[in-house]
Amino acid sequence: MISITNLSYYLGSRALYENASLHIKPGQKIGLIGLNGTGKSTLLRIINGEYQADGGTISKAGDVTIGFLNQDLLSYQTDDSILSVAMQAFERQNQLQKQIDDLLHEMETNYRDELVDKLGKVQEEFDALDGYSVQAKAEEILEGLGFSTDDLQKPLRTFSGGWRMRVILAKLLLQKPSLLMLDEPTNHLDLPSIQWVEKYIQTYEGAVIVVSHDREFLDNVIDVTVEVSGAKLHYYPGNYSFYLEEKALRNEIQKGAYENQQAKIRQTERFIERFKAKATKAKQAQSRVKQLARMELVDAVIDETARVNFKFQFSTQPGRHILHLDDITKHYGPKRILTHADIRLERGDKVALIGANGRGKSTLLRIISGSEPLNDGRRQLGHNVSFSFYAQHQLESLNVEDTLLDELKHANPTKTEGELRGVLGCFLFSNEEVFKKIKVLSGGEKSRVALAKVLLSQANFLLLDEPTNHLDMQSVNILIQALEQYEGTYVVVSHDRYFVSQIANKIWYIEDEQIKEYPGTYDEYEWWMEERKEQGTGSKGAKAAPVPVAPTPVAHTSDDERKEWQRMLKKLNQQAEESEAKIEQLEERKKRLETELADPATYGDDKLMQAKNDEYRRVVAQISQLQDEWETAMLEAEKWEKKLA
Repeated sequence: MISITNLSYYLGSRALYENASLHIKPGQKIGLIGLNGTGKSTLLRIINGEYQADGGTISKAGDVTIGFLNQDLLSYQTDDSILSVAMQAFERQNQLQKQIDDLLHEMETNYRDELVDKLGKVQEEFDALDGYSVQAKAEEILEGLGFSTDDLQKPLRTFSGGWRMRVILAKLLLQKPSLLMLDEPTNHLDLPSIQWVEKYIQTYEGAVIVVSHDREFLDNVIDVTVEVSGAKLHYYPGNYSFYLEEKALRNEIQKGAYENQQAKIRQTERFIERFKAKATKAKQAQSRVKQLARMELVDAVIDETARVNFKFQFSTQPGRHILHLDDITKHYGPKRILTHADIRLERGDKVALIGANGRGKSTLLRIISGSEPLNDGRRQLGHNVSFSFYAQHQLESLNVEDTLLDELKHANPTKTEGELRGVLGCFLFSNEEVFKKIKVLSGGEKSRVALAKVLLSQANFLLLDEPTNHLDMQSVNILIQALEQYEGTYVVVSHDRYFVSQIANKIWYIEDEQIKEYPGTYDEYEWWMEERKEQGTGSKGAKAAPVPVAPTPVAHTSDDERKEWQRMLKKLNQQAEESEAKIEQLEERKKRLETELADPATYGDDKLMQAKNDEYRRVVAQISQLQDEWETAMLEAEKWEKKLA
């Protein structure tokens, strides 16, 4: 379909590509990966014809069509509705629809046979192109990407950059090009939309090239991985997980070949040095010199796995209770985000706040930080809690006249210059780059500096809003390592499932205007959610319905009100008893599992051991959840008892 042969492309004297080759076959799903700055987006623009290669050829089949989603499209604005913009994909159908409308309008006053014939032909072509269903297709894709039915007639101009990007993505998907190129498509998508796009790409008939730093997204959609490294395109016939395994194997082979070659070179050089002055051996020595000159050198293996080599610390240890949001309500006019919601955060909690866009995740982070006023309720920070907040708007707080090194010194004056350079190195700023001024950095580079500042602050409580946006996989790995060793508490908003699975021990999500908690890892949460879907909201392990909150006392209480209060109290006591009974059963199961896990017959069988471990984790998570439900029900019951007293 497309053949790239001996491609060369230079930025000044630096070769982004040098004699690089790649063949793109129909229907292939390719993940294009590599460190930031290696030229992934540049390659897409070369394929699209925006950039001209300095050498080599790009051959395309005559019928190849290309759709290219890139970050530049964020600036596109129009007063047309988003449905109209998406339907621009159907150029011919739109032309025919206009002809049909014009002909029908003309026939209202001038009914001629030739007009009827012309209308019939136009309608026949329109029907052959499936024109009567194109609007339904556009609506289906837009709603799959997170737009509501009411949104479809709103002007594109009224939406933020991320939502405008979704409209452009919808238009490209509707065009169904033979090659679809997506540059960081998940940056502006929430989790439900990412999962929808995954399913769409999996069944997409054309070829796809995806540039992404979302590991799980790549694993779910690609069947070929192409790594940009050393100005070459390295082909791996599998998804990202396959690439990791295969690259480790290739590196091991290359490392052995390199070491063997270096040993041979040293041996040859010693021979030359020893015998070059002897007449009897001079000819042989000269032959070895020529042999070295002709030798095709094996490159040394470069370790691209950056590691955190410093410790994040905070000066003040907080109390056990970090935060309590008590009976909070937040709304923007008629749009209600939270209603009488309650949540607690304890020291050491590592929370991932997940869910669809528009549910209030960023609003909740701002509420926690104190920068978002409440309509009702109370926000209470615990003893000695100090927090640091990372969000995209924090970039504005960077001093544009500072160097990168100075900016980090302000964040933590106790760190040495070597330690600060180490932090900057982890976020891909090396050597003289640490003396760059903030004002010359790109948006993505500023994001990395702001994130490094947050991690270096001596706060014991971190709030991180989409921290992995604009980070490559190496930097995401650094962030994971940093958060794993961080001894404080944090709440992170992220749609990157791999990242969340590595850093969270609790999951928060907003549902029915309440903040709900799953007391386990993301993988366990996903399993639990699948169980809920299969068994319904009353399934095993699902949270009980939110307990009723006691109303404000009134001066006069009728008999009917007291009966209602008694009914509520009875219901709460019943909930507590049911939770207690379930806890007893699960505690028994936990004890049996502990005995089974200690049995040599179990830990001698890897599969059985894994299954028992998985079940043990689920039981522990369910016990913790039921204990929370029991405690909540008992506290609420106590309020009703006081009212009835």
